[in-house]
Amino acid sequence: MQKSLAMIFGFALLFGAVFFDQANAQNMMNKQKMAEDFHSYANPQDVMVKHVDLDWTVSFEEKTIRGTATLDIVRTNKNAPLMLDTRELKIEKAETSADGKTFKATTFEIGAADKFLGSAMTVQLPPDASKVKITYASSPNASGLQWLSPAQTAGKKEPFMFSQAQAIHARSFIPLQDSPQVRVTYSARVRTPKNLLAVMSAGGNSQTSARNGDYRFSMTKAIPPYLIAIAVGDLKFKSLGKRTGVYTEPSMLEKSAFELADTEKMVIATEKIYGQYEWGRYDLLVLPPSFPFGGMENPMLTFATPTIIAGDKSLVALVAHELAHSWSGNLVTNATWRDFWLNEGTTTYIEYRIIEAIYGKPRREMESYLGKRSLLDELAQFEDKDEILHIDLKGRDPDDGMTDVAYEKGALFFRHLEETYGRERFDNFMRTYFKDHAFQSITTETFVEYLMKNLIDKKYPTTYASSIYPTPSRETINEWIYKPGLPKSAPEPKSDAFNQVAMQAKEYLNGTKTLSSIQTKAWTTQEWLHFLQTMPDGFGTEKMAELDKAFNLTKAGNSEIEFQWLLMSIRENYTAADARLEAFLIEIGRRKFVRPLFVELAKTPEGMKRACEIYAKSRPGYHPITQSSVDAIVKCN
Repeated sequence: MQKSLAMIFGFALLFGAVFFDQANAQNMMNKQKMAEDFHSYANPQDVMVKHVDLDWTVSFEEKTIRGTATLDIVRTNKNAPLMLDTRELKIEKAETSADGKTFKATTFEIGAADKFLGSAMTVQLPPDASKVKITYASSPNASGLQWLSPAQTAGKKEPFMFSQAQAIHARSFIPLQDSPQVRVTYSARVRTPKNLLAVMSAGGNSQTSARNGDYRFSMTKAIPPYLIAIAVGDLKFKSLGKRTGVYTEPSMLEKSAFELADTEKMVIATEKIYGQYEWGRYDLLVLPPSFPFGGMENPMLTFATPTIIAGDKSLVALVAHELAHSWSGNLVTNATWRDFWLNEGTTTYIEYRIIEAIYGKPRREMESYLGKRSLLDELAQFEDKDEILHIDLKGRDPDDGMTDVAYEKGALFFRHLEETYGRERFDNFMRTYFKDHAFQSITTETFVEYLMKNLIDKKYPTTYASSIYPTPSRETINEWIYKPGLPKSAPEPKSDAFNQVAMQAKEYLNGTKTLSSIQTKAWTTQEWLHFLQTMPDGFGTEKMAELDKAFNLTKAGNSEIEFQWLLMSIRENYTAADARLEAFLIEIGRRKFVRPLFVELAKTPEGMKRACEIYAKSRPGYHPITQSSVDAIVKCN
């Protein structure tokens, strides 16, 4: 840590908060038009939280985080209370202060619990209050925290805890305004067992892995609350470059460092296209396999699933995706969860650009092709309302919007703009977009107006003849964003490698080629996935056995290939893979894999019975987010 930063950090900790310019914060609040957020009880138009100072004790015995959250607030309505979001928090007391030194008790109320939103907390504010301190404890069942026993970790010796705050789970371990348009800075003091290391999405993480049970952190750039993150466990660090590195359990460190070796190159490549990386360091934390997502873009410290550790760097598109969020999502954020596609569609498009820059265009086209195929599979099952980028999530869990529509349809929209206006002009537009909206949360409407003004309405020449695709206009943009399905102008990723794979698969299926004659030695994970996905439904257990004997797919060792194979095994009733299916579902809690496998099992009475048997064993090891997803699928007596 540089001396100047250390001095600033020490000063902030001395006074218990990172100070911000009250007048400047007030001006920013006045300029920001607050969107209606159906997933938050907060009243930022009256009282807005601008900084959160956390003082926590992490108890593995109680499975709780206990301590205080001191909130710095800006008030435009002196008569309004402070409205916060909570979920199953045990609130002991609330206090207010005018000077940050003397705190006095105030009254508060906790509203009725909603199954999606949790409970509103209403805090009464004296006329001069500028800070609110809340003493509380999280629930052992907090939806945003997972507590792992030593047996559930790689090392089998120490417990582990990690958070997952997106979309609205921060309120389960911090009382705050849990809306992505309420950006906050934060600081934290975290006390843990002395043999464990704490890390957070902030400055202050130890690169020496030194442990004393008392850790301090500071995030000085305003972020949405869902990006506040913590993990505590037996962690070690290894550098990957001058500003990149990886944390994980000791037994996973060397494998993870090998797999993630290109991270620094990715940062450099992304900066060349989209402008300066604004967050200082970019480190990764490889978590235990119960982590419910592929990755989470917590600033300065991406959380990642160990299922990307394949030994050949074939699954590092996930790293490209989470890094891309440093621009699209963390720097410029969706204002509400209805605008989620602004985060994920942009990020998926940038992910493919990073993959092209590091691994070449053929790899990008394979990844894009698979992404579009996955999207089309989802669209075939969705109602029209869920095929829209600007999805209506009122009265629904915001996690319902985390589909390939936001990711892949959004990415195709941005690729369409690139192909329409040319890469150079579109890259210039995107760089300016990130610069003009840096550290802001915006709505879809704001984005559309910016797009029209700075690209569409400028009447630039396009690369398409109007007879093929219509000239971009507000009407064509609205078709992409506000209407279901894919427009006719949706790009078509093309892969020569996939064409060769498909040809060999066809020859095998029609009997003109044997499996032993298919040249698979140089195949990437993406080619294997394409090969397996070309196998038709209902082609039988005999063919499944042939494939397994030839390629040992039941013991593939690559999570993506195993998942695709096990999905096929359920459909074809290939019982030779049953043992591996059960082990896979018990070992891995990544929702991308777990949910579809249980959905496939649940399609028949026999499968549902099998699903119940497996879920009884696997559920205790799943994160609450994964549990919630599978609970809706597996119905047992």
